[in-house]
Amino acid sequence: MYLFPAIDLIGGKAVRLLRGDYAQMTVYNDDPLAVAKDFEAQGAKFIHMVDLEGAKNGGTPNLATVRKVAENTGLFVEIGGGIRSMDTVKTYLDAGIDRVILGTAAVEDEAFLKEAVETYGERIAVGADIRDGYVSIKGWLEQSSFTLDAFCEKMQGLGVKTLICTDISRDGAMKGTNRALYAELKDKYDMNITASGGVSSMEDVEALAAMDLYGAIIGKAYYTGDIILSEAIAAAGPQE
Repeated sequence: MYLFPAIDLIGGKAVRLLRGDYAQMTVYNDDPLAVAKDFEAQGAKFIHMVDLEGAKNGGTPNLATVRKVAENTGLFVEIGGGIRSMDTVKTYLDAGIDRVILGTAAVEDEAFLKEAVETYGERIAVGADIRDGYVSIKGWLEQSSFTLDAFCEKMQGLGVKTLICTDISRDGAMKGTNRALYAELKDKYDMNITASGGVSSMEDVEALAAMDLYGAIIGKAYYTGDIILSEAIAAAGPQE
């Protein structure tokens, strides 16, 4: 299982929100590149980045920070948050980003999603952010009409290869990840499933790895020290 330590960005800083609430933000580091270099030093090969300002308002306000990480580390960089046009996809990929994650646009703009997948293939991932069984959009501020199952079936049908599923109720809460959800998704769908939200202990990492899940994202638990990244990577297995 691949581990994706995470950096969420606001104003060029590494931050975390509690359950997606912009009013409950903690700034963990003013220098995201330093954080990314620490990920790399601990053995990480991947990094998951989210432009929270982009997610809320669209655009690429933290592009310079993301580019700096791509240019100054050897990490596989994926980025999500506010990617709602082919121009934005191209901007990120041209900046050296390895994979972009479509969230709101995957729900609201099927034509764009299809064009992105047809043009860039596996460099396009989709984020399914779940609250009360439904996919949330626009920085988790609105609920769509899609249930998780209906959305996953549609994504698979459109050729999406990688799905990042976040249980919003667990995100940043340090109460454990929704293991049953990820076991069910891996069983039902032929996509690479990445677990996100609440991965807060070595037990979580070990349980997800035992499912042979494609990936897991570690966010707050890294910053609080509840998970030692190098230990988690060892438990997850080979990262190449």
